[in-house]
Amino acid sequence: MTGTHRDDAPGEGPRESAHRWTGRDARLAPLRLGILGAARITDLAVVKPAKLTGTRLVAVAAREPARAAAFAEAHGVEKVHGSYRDVIDDPDVEAVYNPLPNSLHAPWNVAALAAGKHVFTEKPSASNAAEAEAVAAAADRTGRQLFEGFHYVWHPLVARLHAILASGELGELRHAETVMDMPAPDPGDPRWSLEPAGGALMDLGCYGLHSLRMLAPFTGGEPELVSATGGERQGHPGVDEWLTVELQFPSGVTGTAGCNMASDHHQMSHRLVGTAGEAVITDFVNPHHDDRLVVTTRQGSRTERLGRRSSYTYQLEVFTAAVRTGVPARTDAADAVRTMRLIDQCYEAVGLQPRPAHGRGGSEHR
Repeated sequence: MTGTHRDDAPGEGPRESAHRWTGRDARLAPLRLGILGAARITDLAVVKPAKLTGTRLVAVAAREPARAAAFAEAHGVEKVHGSYRDVIDDPDVEAVYNPLPNSLHAPWNVAALAAGKHVFTEKPSASNAAEAEAVAAAADRTGRQLFEGFHYVWHPLVARLHAILASGELGELRHAETVMDMPAPDPGDPRWSLEPAGGALMDLGCYGLHSLRMLAPFTGGEPELVSATGGERQGHPGVDEWLTVELQFPSGVTGTAGCNMASDHHQMSHRLVGTAGEAVITDFVNPHHDDRLVVTTRQGSRTERLGRRSSYTYQLEVFTAAVRTGVPARTDAADAVRTMRLIDQCYEAVGLQPRPAHGRGGSEHR
């Protein structure tokens, strides 16, 4: 049996939903955004959504000036600057998008906040919990929004999954699991390096941990780490190739978050198991490719489709709302700290060190 659910009216959980805001409000003035770097993710995360939301791409800088110029020409960015600092200091820029390597998230997030800019940072927001706490402190001091790019949260798929859980259709929740598997990046990819804060947990597993943390309103609070197992990438000491985490919530619900950055297949699923049935989002981080939510109970199985409008577009709308209204989004600085604390605990549990800090906020020219 196949069902549908309107993607402009997502369900809500037992608390006031973080998904209540859809962002579709013409009264909000478009953001004026500056971009740090010319990362590949920027096209999907910002450039395409900007065209749909009216967001102005004011400025960009990259380590290689020619690359910044080519990026600006290809994507309609208004200005090219010579350094990240110039982007941050540009008076026309009111918010900064930071898709730099993980190790450069915290330093440049702090620098942008200190310059009075709102920050939209790619996940994870920092290399480790201490850095995340420093970013959160900067956001608190400056009164600016720090928004972490867990884009999946804002797609109606997640709101609908939580609504089904809240409805009781699955019975009492017993277990939740997220699988994040992908084939290996090239050997020289920075995700295989410790210095830029690489590793499977930082790149993939953070999604799994975060998706389980988002169940806290239904499970009595934040989950605690029970155990973790993992393996290093051969030839890359300290860098995890795979990692599996077992969690437990205050209610007794268990959770598993697995990630493998050298798998023989692609799987990015999020599954809830209750006493009366289960529900799974088949590809929760790529709903623009696969928007299925499959619900199986004693009454049978059905597939709901929640629309292939990009989660990144929803995300940019929510960030705009946070900036314009001053009301923090669910993926704010405090949320980022909780995620990074859990990531550090997972690394320590498998005998690896949390990712090293890069340095003080934005001291480098680029």
